[in-house]
Amino acid sequence: MTTPAVNINTISPRILDARYEVRGEVTVRAGRYEARLNEAKAKGEPSGLPFDHVTFCNIGNPQKLRQQPMTFVRQVCALCEYPDLMEKCPDAFFPDAIARAKRLLGSGFLTGTYSHSKGHSLIRKDVAAFITRRDGFECDEETIYCTDGASNAVRYLFDTLIRSDEKTGIMTPIPQYPLFSALLTLGAATKVPYYLNEADSWSLGIEELERAYSEAVADGVHVKAIVVINPNNPTGQMLTPERQREVVEFCIRHKLLLIADEVYQENVYAPDRRFISFRKIAHDMGEEKFSQLQIASLNSISKGFYGECGHRGGYFQIEHLPEDVHAQLYKLVSIGLCSNTVGQLVLDCLVAPPVEGDASYELYQKEKNDIIASLKRRATKLCEALNSLEGFTCALPKGSMYLFPSISLPAKAVEEAKKAGVAPDMFYCLQLVDETGICVVPGSGFGQKDGTFHFRTTFLPPEDQIDSVVESLKTFNSKFLAKYK
Repeated sequence: MTTPAVNINTISPRILDARYEVRGEVTVRAGRYEARLNEAKAKGEPSGLPFDHVTFCNIGNPQKLRQQPMTFVRQVCALCEYPDLMEKCPDAFFPDAIARAKRLLGSGFLTGTYSHSKGHSLIRKDVAAFITRRDGFECDEETIYCTDGASNAVRYLFDTLIRSDEKTGIMTPIPQYPLFSALLTLGAATKVPYYLNEADSWSLGIEELERAYSEAVADGVHVKAIVVINPNNPTGQMLTPERQREVVEFCIRHKLLLIADEVYQENVYAPDRRFISFRKIAHDMGEEKFSQLQIASLNSISKGFYGECGHRGGYFQIEHLPEDVHAQLYKLVSIGLCSNTVGQLVLDCLVAPPVEGDASYELYQKEKNDIIASLKRRATKLCEALNSLEGFTCALPKGSMYLFPSISLPAKAVEEAKKAGVAPDMFYCLQLVDETGICVVPGSGFGQKDGTFHFRTTFLPPEDQIDSVVESLKTFNSKFLAKYK
């Protein structure tokens, strides 16, 4: 048989080298189990599995786990997609939702047409107004690029930074969201890892940043940017304002672009923390300091209390890039024509929500507060349960949607994992999904210090399921330790 032109040996080796465990082997197996359960249910037959449903804790996908969408957002979406509803059944919609739809449609916004490559002008104006309110400093709409989620924003930034004629380096935290390392691999760039301090609740140390930067430069790497995730994914921790100021100073000192991944800015649970953007921190340090900082800030409709993951909306906002670089960025986003318009529409609803006096304001606030309060309760309950398990330690999250517990695995389990050709925490997670249907992501997919093992889990399962998740984890962990001790 003739070997096909396109085969595993002829595709890009960078694709083969890239890793994205959030949707990796454990998740693929969980998907097969879900399909098997659904097929058995449709036929009225037993599935043969030791569980009756799969719990996807591998990714921050709230609506998959029964979180309800915000009513105002979906009403505006429906009206913009099908404007005749305003005439046919106006009583089914809040007056301010109708007014928002009319405002958008009246500005020339249509979901079925291409928008400006950076995003519809009115929506970028609303994003700029949101940033101005949030930070207390004016934001120019021309510094805003609407994107298909924050992931595409990172892709655009990395494509702009990475050169083929040098060893381009980007500093990324360890552990980190694997999107960053995957895109660096695809771009043939150098990942410059800096380690978060697990012993101090995953804090970020400036000495560690200096170490990572100096070692990379000594190795001939041209370090151009640093990624900081705040609130953090996967650890759930948040930086103090003092530490943020130190990061800003570090970036100015070494002339680095600060890529501030702030997509979890609405997910804050700790009473001793509140979200402050890096942009505001830098402004508050004085305009002379601020003018020296190049910063790209990311936000997304997938996170926060809205969880509109499937609509793929977000933006990045840039300060102090030269105009000729902006022109090249504009060219880059123009190659994709524009971000999807429904994602832009949802983004507008979320940066310009109902205000006091609007008909939908009370319901919007109730839905928002209920979701945030529930997330906080679930985070606390799951964290306490993990800390009660033998061999586990877990820091209580201050923000985001995740826990990143450390697991002390028996030597026999580590040895068996090596024989199976998988990382030890992957070995644990695969058995966990096989026996319980609980799908989490091994810490090896995020990066971790040698000899340590973790997994990342969301705390998104509905509150009426958290207790059963906890019990399943306890039972499994006891059996696993007994088997391999």
